[in-house]
Amino acid sequence: MDGTKAPSRADQQLIDHARTYGFEVTGKQLSGWRRHGLLLPNVQGGGLGRGRGSTSRPAADSFDLVLALARLSGRGKRPTDVALLLFGEGLPVPEPTVRAAFRAAVDAVCLPGGTEPGRDVDEHLNAVGSSIGQGGRAVVMVPARARRVDEQIVGFFESAGVPWPPPELAQWDENTGGERMSPHGVSLFAADALLTGRAPMPMIGALLRGMMPETEVNPIASLVETTVREVPHSPVLGPDESLTMSSGDVRHVLRTLAATVAPEDLAAAWHTAREVRVWALELCARAEEELAGRAPGDATTQWWISRQLPAGLWLLDALRTRHEKAGSTAVSALALLLQRAQFAELDRLQPGCQWEVAHMTGVLPPPARAFFSLPSGAPNTLGGPR
Repeated sequence: MDGTKAPSRADQQLIDHARTYGFEVTGKQLSGWRRHGLLLPNVQGGGLGRGRGSTSRPAADSFDLVLALARLSGRGKRPTDVALLLFGEGLPVPEPTVRAAFRAAVDAVCLPGGTEPGRDVDEHLNAVGSSIGQGGRAVVMVPARARRVDEQIVGFFESAGVPWPPPELAQWDENTGGERMSPHGVSLFAADALLTGRAPMPMIGALLRGMMPETEVNPIASLVETTVREVPHSPVLGPDESLTMSSGDVRHVLRTLAATVAPEDLAAAWHTAREVRVWALELCARAEEELAGRAPGDATTQWWISRQLPAGLWLLDALRTRHEKAGSTAVSALALLLQRAQFAELDRLQPGCQWEVAHMTGVLPPPARAFFSLPSGAPNTLGGPR
């Protein structure tokens, strides 16, 4: 005897069910999954009578769950990641477990230099700068794969005798040669935005210029940099010319969303985050294929336009990581929900927004555009709370 407790009859049914599909599951694993809130408890039934104890049976959903758990679990897999993957597949993971997994994903968003209670924003930013200066990792602004595609496109222009940037484009940039944010600067900018919920428009312009190192002219960055002059009383810009995302640390807002958003909205945001990544990787692969054949087409055009516009930031984000991570997808999903709520608030504060711009190629990834349900110009109902 090895002292191992024999599984209950109900658990044995789950073990046998898993074995039928080629998975070896033990009673100890079932207990562990239940301890982490991944597997539903057995349903207690009536007594057997005459002192023989009581009966129990697996919950109906446990049969599908145990197969998925056997497939997804493994050495080194965090229970929170498993919970997110199960949720993403539409399996009936207990809701408290799902919400806790989304919160854990936000908690894992850490700044270089560490996070200490009681630090103010300036102390945090000094720690970030010090960490990077001592060899810590700064943000990779343009991944190598994206840079190669950009260089091939510029090379194609040049080989065709078309100067880049074309002289006609320069007239639309009022700040040619303006500040270009460095990787170190991007790290500080991202940390500041995360901690304060604010992003100064001139800094966003510098970010856009830094994201396009192949171009000296950037009309879109110029448009962002001159927004305050063009729209001096915008309801979404603060007195310091900042675009305000939240009041204080954005992670607090994301945790609140994880705790309060309806499960179906969490699921829709999760699937949209995954679809955006697929869109980005597929667009990159199609552009690479066209350029390799010396026949730039629709994908190359869409890539190049997107790289000049906000969708380009989504492209670069997808290309920074080779493998999809459940925690990163969860944070992206919550960020999508935050953006959707912000768009809804903007629509309320400033009726008649030029929402048709959001439907232009390159402004938003198509899956995100569908998730936000942005109207095409006329007043309409946005997705998310009003």
